[in-house]
Amino acid sequence: MTMIGIQTGSLCTLFGVDSAYRMIKEAGFEAVDANLDALLRYQDVVNKRRPAVFEAEGEESLQYFQPYKDAAEKYGICTYQAHALFPTYLSGEDEYNEFLMGALEKTIAGCGYIGCSRLVIHPFFNGYDKAMTRSEEWALNMDRYARLIPTAKKYGVRILLENMFSHYGGKIYAACCSDFETACRYVDELNKLAGEDLFGFCLDTGHTLLVSKNIRDVMALLGSRIQAFHIHDNNGVNDQHLAPYMGILDWDRFMEGLKLLNYRGALCFETDGAVWAFHKELLPDELRLICRTGRLFAQKAGLEE
Repeated sequence: MTMIGIQTGSLCTLFGVDSAYRMIKEAGFEAVDANLDALLRYQDVVNKRRPAVFEAEGEESLQYFQPYKDAAEKYGICTYQAHALFPTYLSGEDEYNEFLMGALEKTIAGCGYIGCSRLVIHPFFNGYDKAMTRSEEWALNMDRYARLIPTAKKYGVRILLENMFSHYGGKIYAACCSDFETACRYVDELNKLAGEDLFGFCLDTGHTLLVSKNIRDVMALLGSRIQAFHIHDNNGVNDQHLAPYMGILDWDRFMEGLKLLNYRGALCFETDGAVWAFHKELLPDELRLICRTGRLFAQKAGLEE
């Protein structure tokens, strides 16, 4: 049976790690997408902070991952995938970018410690106003991801790239890995460098919608490179992270894509926007509905045994 999962982010923020995992289990989910980016949040990166977890070494560093490990074991939940920090790169900040590389390596080690074999590490790129040329962006990404290969091999963690976007003047633009032919090339070339299937792709459905791509065609192109999903919806204009059918994505085409792939991994939802949209007392019902939606997707795509 296909595992259905959900991100831990806002639930952990609202209720703490243990209670969030309990709620996830009670809603019927078998898996989580662990928001390890909570250890170094977006604003922390932008403000060039250096939290203790990423200054620590060895077991001292791993203690910060302990709550995720304990909660998953306590409630019998599979940590199918995890988020690393974002953004992964700041233009012109060479020293801090080296700190971020070290933080990514420690996150990979943390994934190994909590029993998670897939880590989404967002591509290294600049926003619209500081965008690199394609060749510069390619070189940067190949260099940075290649540097993570020894650590990923050591801890048995597959690195997943994700399709990204940028914005300018109120408009969304495709960014790194939203040219899906180039995304395929990234995964294939990095696996050649690694000498094994160490890299894959996490397809973000909401980002695909924002840059006006046909979800079924994208899934067919990426094929078996897809090792995980960030499943969420939006209005086509803003990255809202809503539950399916709260926005405008064509979920019938998504299910067609799953059927084409004969996808056998977990279906993980990245629906924190929906979590914040409802009163806390409604969250158990909302979580059950999201889980039921995932089961429907699996059934309609013919993925259930």
